[in-house]
Amino acid sequence: MSQVTLHSRAARLIGLGGVLAALAGCATGPDAHPRDPLEPFNRGVYQFNEAVDRAVLKPVAEGYVAAVPSPVRTGVGNFFGNLRDLWSAVNAALQARPQPAVENAMRFGVNTLLGFGGVIDLATEMSIPRTTLDFGHTLGRWGVPSGPYLVLPLLGPSSVREAVALPVDRRADPVSQGIDDVATRNTAQTLRLVDTRATLLRAGDLLEQAALDKYGFTRDAYLARRQSQVDAARGDDD
Repeated sequence: MSQVTLHSRAARLIGLGGVLAALAGCATGPDAHPRDPLEPFNRGVYQFNEAVDRAVLKPVAEGYVAAVPSPVRTGVGNFFGNLRDLWSAVNAALQARPQPAVENAMRFGVNTLLGFGGVIDLATEMSIPRTTLDFGHTLGRWGVPSGPYLVLPLLGPSSVREAVALPVDRRADPVSQGIDDVATRNTAQTLRLVDTRATLLRAGDLLEQAALDKYGFTRDAYLARRQSQVDAARGDDD
């Protein structure tokens, strides 16, 4: 594997994507989805992501599932989920939402101290709820509009708001920013990516069988879920 990390490649592609997105705006027509005016560009990036997934990510994830016992995979997922809980607690605080801030902080503390660094998810067994949040949610909480739907190279469904928030999320990522050794950092990021893709194998198979237009289905599901999360952050939806 190249010493250039996936996130570094993605950052360059996202920059290129911004230029292409501006050019793609002139390709939209009167029948464009109201929240997807960049659909011609987005579909092209979507097809690129699908090709990368078919050629690399999905086969590696399938091999990971076949080779690694389920309890180990669960521990890996728990570890990375525990790191997300800390950033979720910070964002809940930035959103002036004390309950999810305290809950996510408690989850991180319990799992880190008693769950072997988060490998064992004791917090869930203790019924401490998880509210996964990022800086895009925080911007939405304070009224920043999502802007057009945007498919990012390698990273998938997003929006202009979430793309703008990505550098902040990256700076707060303890994996990409907190590990000095390049080889260790690359290994950790690759493991997280593969583990995440492995958890989506069944959902991907179901999507293949059920959706006539996978792009449209994925877009609508992403936008609905993201809007629901932002509404909850604003207190508009319990």
